[in-house]
Amino acid sequence: YCLGSGLSWEPRSRAVEQVHLRCTEGSLEWMYPARALRVVLEPNLSSAQHTTVCIKPASDFQGASIYVERAGQLHLVVSEAEGARPHHVSCFSAHTRQRVALFLQASPQRDISRRTASFQYELLSNQSAAGPDFKKMALVEAMCRPCDNVELLLAICSSDFVVKGSIRNVSHDSENHMSQVEVSVQKVYRQKNRIFQQDEASGEWRGPIRTLLQCKVKKGGGVFLFTGNEHFGEAWLGCAPRFKDFLFIYWAARERGANPCEFQLD
Repeated sequence: YCLGSGLSWEPRSRAVEQVHLRCTEGSLEWMYPARALRVVLEPNLSSAQHTTVCIKPASDFQGASIYVERAGQLHLVVSEAEGARPHHVSCFSAHTRQRVALFLQASPQRDISRRTASFQYELLSNQSAAGPDFKKMALVEAMCRPCDNVELLLAICSSDFVVKGSIRNVSHDSENHMSQVEVSVQKVYRQKNRIFQQDEASGEWRGPIRTLLQCKVKKGGGVFLFTGNEHFGEAWLGCAPRFKDFLFIYWAARERGANPCEFQLD
């Protein structure tokens, strides 16, 4: 997380402030944007694998536009007008794998009213995630088809979250082409962040999982094993077999010595 203010700069300085961010995901908050800010993304862990960059502006993004530097030229990624769109995410391929340079240009303004240009970013390793919007990135997780046995066994090893539970409700957002599955959780095996939390009043564990509208998810009975990955603090659905089917597949693979990792069951 990086925080800065345009008010701290020398009034007569024409220099472009530079910020270096070395994580594969994070956020930046630029208060009272002034002149320009150059943000260099250069993760120091497995940087050669990360070839796609996704940026999600905050809902109150104001005061600047975001460009990406390519071959000495600036290409617009997020305009100030687009920044306020809910769920708006821009993804683009990185031409150089070692570092990506973003350029934030402050918008002209006459008053000193509070404006904040803040955004989250993620560097992705899967090239199929490259695309103009979040839907393309989400396709990596929301496959809209049942996973085969190999995909399922890999999912429980590598997913950001693995939870056992049932579907409480499903809501659809046609404007943003997304569906949200409200899950009543029986057990949290793994979660990267605290998306699945315990309700203080009822003591029940709950959490939302997003998927694509085109997957046509419906509310159904039974207990499932939900897996998937997190993007910008939201859980996106990957493999989600019925729990009894998962148990059969896991124990059969374990007897053959074909399970890629040990999974701690109940």
